[in-house]
Amino acid sequence: MAPSISAIIAALAQLVPPANAINPYADDGAAGNTIRRANLHRALERALAHGPDLLLVGEAPGYNGARRTGVPFTSERILLEGSQYGVAQGFAIATNDGRISAEPTATIVYREMAALNLFVVGWNAYPLHPHRPGNDQSNRPPRSTELALGLPLLAEVCTLFAGVPVLAMGKSAARSLHQLGISHTPLRHPAQGGAAQFAQGLREWRIR
Repeated sequence: MAPSISAIIAALAQLVPPANAINPYADDGAAGNTIRRANLHRALERALAHGPDLLLVGEAPGYNGARRTGVPFTSERILLEGSQYGVAQGFAIATNDGRISAEPTATIVYREMAALNLFVVGWNAYPLHPHRPGNDQSNRPPRSTELALGLPLLAEVCTLFAGVPVLAMGKSAARSLHQLGISHTPLRHPAQGGAAQFAQGLREWRIR
C-alpha cells in the first residue's frame, strides 16, 4: 500500500537536522514551517490528482528556493506566479522578511518544464537544507550521511508516484535512486553552467 501524503510530511517534519542543516518543515510551532508543510502537501496532492508527467529528484532545498517555499524546484516568485502553483491554488508565502525570492535552478527547471508542457512533481534526495558553517543563507552539497537520511522518504515518494517516470537532476540524486534500485533517467544539474545540458537532456527524454 502506498504511503499517504500526510504520513510522508509528518515523517519529514520529525527529521532532526545534523550540524549546518535546517529542517524547514519542522513541527516546532513556527508559522513559516507550518505553511511550508501545507504548501508541500498541496503540491503533492495536486500532482496525484493531475497525474504528473515526471517525478524530478534533485539534491537538496536551496536557501532561496524550497527552503523558503517548502516546494521543491520553486522560488517564491514561481510559487506566486507559476501556472502550476499560485495563490488561487492555495499556495502561500511562508516568510516575512519583505522580499520575494527568485532562484536560478528553480527558474530554469520551471521554464523548461513549461516550454515542454510538462506537469512535474519534485522531491529532493536530501529534503533538509544544508548550508555552509555559520551562514544559513547559503548552500552546500549534502554529505553522504545526509543523503542516507533522505533515502527512506525518497523511497516513499517514489512509491506514492509509482509508474511515473523518474528523472535525477545531478549526481547526488542519481546516486540515491541507484541505492534504492529505482530506475531513472539522469540529467545534468543546471547549476554552474549546466542549464543548456539540462534542457537538452530533458528534451531528449521527452521525445523517446
